[in-house]
Amino acid sequence: MTTIATPPIATPPVHSTDTGHRVALARSRHAPEVARRITARWLAARGVSPGSAPDVLLIVSELVTNTLRHTSGTCTLTLAAHATTVGITVTDTSTRLPRMRSDPAANGDGGRGLALLYGMGARLTVTPTLRGKAVEATYDLGGEAPP
Repeated sequence: MTTIATPPIATPPVHSTDTGHRVALARSRHAPEVARRITARWLAARGVSPGSAPDVLLIVSELVTNTLRHTSGTCTLTLAAHATTVGITVTDTSTRLPRMRSDPAANGDGGRGLALLYGMGARLTVTPTLRGKAVEATYDLGGEAPP
């Protein structure tokens, strides 16, 4: 049996408050994995059930991956706990707004992520900023309130 060692992935500095968590992610192919790890720890610390965690982790992964695929700068992940929802915001340095494919089932590379997030029940908003844009997904935890 051959084991391939994975290089350690450094956790970037974070800014946390009682309800929020913000971290700047380095532009790296590891950024989605780092973002998922950070999010998983944040969710666990808030007592969010493991049943809700995979959906939130998928949303985080998709939004961070989009910054790697469609922008050339860094991104920031912000997580926020609300009454019964989690807010996931990824800011990047591109002013180009995301758009959903007219036919997400068509063959080709990519273009299905936003449709997937909508299908999961995430509410998405895109806000232009002075340095790019912020893409926010709000996900309902099914009545489960993060403390």
